[in-house]
Amino acid sequence: MLQGLMEIGLFKPNLTEKSSTSTTDLASIKFKNADGKIVSLADLNGKIIFLNFWATWCPPCLAEMPSVNKLYEQYKNDPEVVFLLVDADSDFAKAQAYMDRKKYKLPVYNFASNLPKSIFKGSLPTTIVFDKKGRVSFNGEGAADYNSPKFITFINQLKALKN
Repeated sequence: MLQGLMEIGLFKPNLTEKSSTSTTDLASIKFKNADGKIVSLADLNGKIIFLNFWATWCPPCLAEMPSVNKLYEQYKNDPEVVFLLVDADSDFAKAQAYMDRKKYKLPVYNFASNLPKSIFKGSLPTTIVFDKKGRVSFNGEGAADYNSPKFITFINQLKALKN
């Protein structure tokens, strides 16, 4: 039902109210993939980072996942855009089983550091987009359609900004 409501436009990412230009110490924010590779957000300097916190037991998270996957499919080969889907339960097997069942190729990560409350307050789903300079350009809580034309335009505008 949530997916249907997103498709008709009820759950659109609010690109104006939750934007910020504050810079965070990205070196202190780290995530780990299933192979154990640690990624610091500072390592992704110069890239747009789409960071999504989710869990397999969270209905709104699962409802927005098709739109996140469609957005990922559009940008997966773009070297300027990086996707990190962080499983709030830190259970790679369960998260990967969900991705495999749905045939999603989204990159799953777990926490490898503490996160500032300004980034993640614990609500699921939460999506944060950092611009190329490491500034929070979007911080949204709750399910949304991230494959909407407005959000795609937003990502493309971030891509057009000089580093």
